[in-house]
Amino acid sequence: MPNQLPDAFQDLSPLLEWALATEHERRAKRAASSMLELQYFYDAMLLRMDDALSFLAEIPAENPTDEVQTLFLLTTSLAEIAPAIEMYGEQSAEGLDVLRLKPIDIYPHRQNN
Repeated sequence: MPNQLPDAFQDLSPLLEWALATEHERRAKRAASSMLELQYFYDAMLLRMDDALSFLAEIPAENPTDEVQTLFLLTTSLAEIAPAIEMYGEQSAEGLDVLRLKPIDIYPHRQNN
């Protein structure tokens, strides 16, 4: 996991454990966290989300720096836990064991450019 953030987002450093690369990792972290931990992360990220998204929108998506990638991963973690906070009030926002879900490639013949 990258260990730095862009200078303007150093205040989010206490949240680096949420900078997880895969949906499965983010769901596992959400499931293993208390609602208090989820709320803390949610509140801290939501305060900076407009700034983070504006910053990320200005950065070319190809070959981001580690710092930019870390910020992006934090925003995806917020997207992952938001339903648990905003709609369900529990870690298992989908009402099922999300760790049993296996990702599949719905475009198996697509070539990465």
